[in-house]
Amino acid sequence: MDDHAFQTAGRADTGRAVAFSDAVFAIIITLLVLDLRPPDVEPGRLLSGLLQQWPTYLAYVTSYLYVGVVWTNHKATFKRIHWTDRGLHWANLGVLFTTALLPFPTAVISKTMSYGNLADERTAVGFYALIGALLCLSWLVFFHYLTRHRELVEKNVSERFFHDERKRAFTGVALYSLAGVLGSVTTPAVALAIFLLLPVFYGLTSEGLYELPILSHRLRSQ
Repeated sequence: MDDHAFQTAGRADTGRAVAFSDAVFAIIITLLVLDLRPPDVEPGRLLSGLLQQWPTYLAYVTSYLYVGVVWTNHKATFKRIHWTDRGLHWANLGVLFTTALLPFPTAVISKTMSYGNLADERTAVGFYALIGALLCLSWLVFFHYLTRHRELVEKNVSERFFHDERKRAFTGVALYSLAGVLGSVTTPAVALAIFLLLPVFYGLTSEGLYELPILSHRLRSQ
């Protein structure tokens, strides 16, 4: 089927989807800085006021890096996609929607950490875990759609790539759910540790689950 036939069948190139997605990611990252505000303190206490806002700074850095990780994963994925269609556009919008939610639970955690109420901290980590699981679920839907529509994928992409990416997305759904349960019934610190490790994992594997050196070596030796 030629390019004109693909377009008339409801398919188009990925240019507009990528441009729109990049714009959304840029807006999300830009808006994060709005949570950084001067402390409301008495004259002479500016330094202590700035230092007391450390949870806000941590939340900003965490959100910035996480949105950056989502963007690198998104870019790596679309390198392997040749065409888009209506279903893929909606799946992509799902990824953008859940990514745009990330700053909200991060800000909630930073606020609750600043006044140290255990019940609120447990609620906050549970809320963050919910949003994180939804984000990974949106990726799972995205990759599942591509496994069922191979005609949208570049010809040189391995058959197993998007199947393996579904495993990576499902790992996030499972670990965020586990973090939410553990953080809500035990100590929030356990959940926070998982929250910090997952973006690292997704950042290191942004080009694919088996792009990590240790996994590549094991795969080649099988």
